[in-house]
Amino acid sequence: MNASSFAFYPIVSTLYAVLAAYFWRTHWHNSAQNDGVPVDRPRVFEHLMVLTPLLLHGTLLANSVLAADGIHLGVGNAISAIVWLTVAIYWTGNLFYRIEGLQALVMPVAALCAFLPALFPSTRALPNTELPVFQVHLMIALLAYSLFTIASMHVLLMAVIENRLHSGRLPMALQQLPALLTMETLLFRILWAGFVLLTLTLATGILYSEDLFGKAMRFNHKTVFGILSWLIFAALLGGRQLYGWRGRIAVRWTLTGFMSLVLAYVGSKFVLEVILGRI
Repeated sequence: MNASSFAFYPIVSTLYAVLAAYFWRTHWHNSAQNDGVPVDRPRVFEHLMVLTPLLLHGTLLANSVLAADGIHLGVGNAISAIVWLTVAIYWTGNLFYRIEGLQALVMPVAALCAFLPALFPSTRALPNTELPVFQVHLMIALLAYSLFTIASMHVLLMAVIENRLHSGRLPMALQQLPALLTMETLLFRILWAGFVLLTLTLATGILYSEDLFGKAMRFNHKTVFGILSWLIFAALLGGRQLYGWRGRIAVRWTLTGFMSLVLAYVGSKFVLEVILGRI
């Protein structure tokens, strides 16, 4: 990472932080004081505001991850890439669904994680990144992580809405979101898409292991937590289809599956690279 790239990371984090403060004050804090009176805001302009840090963040990631000696995906780059994809998918989804309430949740996370490549730079490329099956596996895995990240934020937002409905105080930001049942339907669409990608991640991981090691799967902590998260999401989606699971059950299972998925890759890389000092 060169000095010029390093200088841009604080700029990106600051832009995300400014947007987080803006969305919090305009959509949550101030709306709660408007006594249910709708506020006319420039929705298109707000949508375009996110594009500036998103594009700059993506450019920095491309320079940091893609190098002449291969793909650098240490813990800093990995988390930052997942969050960048999360913001990009959210930004695209916001073209079709009114999910502005997530802005106050997504932007602070992006502000924190965009700076991680500067704090934890990757000094060595991943091995065997020239293999096409590994490249496909990596891209699918990052997309799966991003979709489950969105699903986790989405389910937390639903929990907040349900809690506020019971208390009788619902900020305008939440009142302008789709109905809770519509948001629940959207949640399970996201979970199904993430589950398909997670299944493909495990499948391409098996192919990658066969090409590299001559056996179907290496049994390690990544494999254990990866399969565990797959089983959790499979149980949740099966329970939804068979028993109509929703509400708090969906919240618990979604967050449990997401935490297992975090431990499968990002958590293990953090322990190895940051705590144990291994590359």
